[in-house]
Amino acid sequence: MLHGRSGQIGVVYVAYLPSVDMLSAARDAHPGDTVGIVVGSSSQAMHRIVGSVAVSLARRSRVPVVVVP
Repeated sequence: MLHGRSGQIGVVYVAYLPSVDMLSAARDAHPGDTVGIVVGSSSQAMHRIVGSVAVSLARRSRVPVVVVP
């Protein structure tokens, strides 16, 4: 938490679901909640050509996305 701030951090683990479902979960958060998505990048070469979940999220998300290498 930031100094002088109070609140909670919630973690939602989404396995084997496409980016559309992750974006839906972010959109359906409670009003007033601050939402961000943290996702790992793909190391497979084919994903870099065709696209990955991380790339799809970064392109289509209306909430902040952090892609971890």
